[in-house]
Amino acid sequence: MLIYLFTVYKIFRDSLYYQRLRNALLLIFAVHVLGTIGYLAISGGKASVLDALYMVFITVATIGYSEVIDMSNSPAGRVFTMIVGFTGIGTLTYLFSAITAFVLETNINHAYRRLRMERTIAALSGHYIVCGVGRVGSYIADELLKTERSFVVVDVNEKTVEAHCERTGHQIYLTGDASDDDVLLRAGVERCRGVFAVSGDDSKNLVISLSARQLNPAVRIVARVHDPRNADKTRRAGADEIVSPDFTGGMRLASAMLRPHAVSFMDMMLRTENNLRVEEVVVPNDFRPCTIAELGPNPDWMLVAIRTGDKWVFNPGPTARIEPGQALISIVSPAGRRALEAAVGASGTLESGFPL
Repeated sequence: MLIYLFTVYKIFRDSLYYQRLRNALLLIFAVHVLGTIGYLAISGGKASVLDALYMVFITVATIGYSEVIDMSNSPAGRVFTMIVGFTGIGTLTYLFSAITAFVLETNINHAYRRLRMERTIAALSGHYIVCGVGRVGSYIADELLKTERSFVVVDVNEKTVEAHCERTGHQIYLTGDASDDDVLLRAGVERCRGVFAVSGDDSKNLVISLSARQLNPAVRIVARVHDPRNADKTRRAGADEIVSPDFTGGMRLASAMLRPHAVSFMDMMLRTENNLRVEEVVVPNDFRPCTIAELGPNPDWMLVAIRTGDKWVFNPGPTARIEPGQALISIVSPAGRRALEAAVGASGTLESGFPL
């Protein structure tokens, strides 16, 4: 409850009504101070400060109690009381109008959820940012959820974000333009592992790639491009990989015709209960070289290839050596990926899963 009240105060402080409230409170304070001084003067110094202040309060609040300071023989005192009452009531009306406008025009619960979301995102590190959660971005989000990776969804369309949250139950998102540096910073681009620039606009994906690269030179960026002529521009802007849904879809259709059993194998692997994927884990620089046999067998992963620079070793045997800087390609579940990372001490390295 205290957190909620503090959040409401923070929302109010950052709103346009904060200035109005502060001015109203200052005016009320000034009315009470000047009124107290005036009543002290009218009483000829006979009334106490508390009596004078009380006289101002009951006048401004329109309580109507009997006069603490006798005004029956002081026409000037009665005129002063009318001025205090008129000014005080007007100031109170101004104060209540500011509070009422804030309550009616501000969605406090929505603003509270937004601030809580930003605090959640601020605690993330090594996550992914999905810029655009339309037809393509929604599939990316599904894959990240299935492989148990943390990510933030960013989309300018609030209804699209709401549909994503309702469909998946994923509740870490920002509503805004991902090509804006401030939005990317709020999404944690400086601490993230990767950015998916997958909006439906090639030019926006280019700007997202450029902004993300400038804000985090080490981040991995994958961008969606419709027009092949924009691929080189987007890559020069900072994208590490360019994916064309039209090209990929065409290749998949050709594979379904020419090699149906291989395609069926990959499809069935993706539909298993433990969400098997072909994953890569980069061996950290401080890893002590050893063989696969020395690493120890584990039923949670199946090592299918080792990449050293541009050299590939497929189906490595137990005597194959694992050394720093290598990429270990394996068929694993999310739990198996974490076990393999722990085995080579790569829990903090950049890993990427790619269903084929």
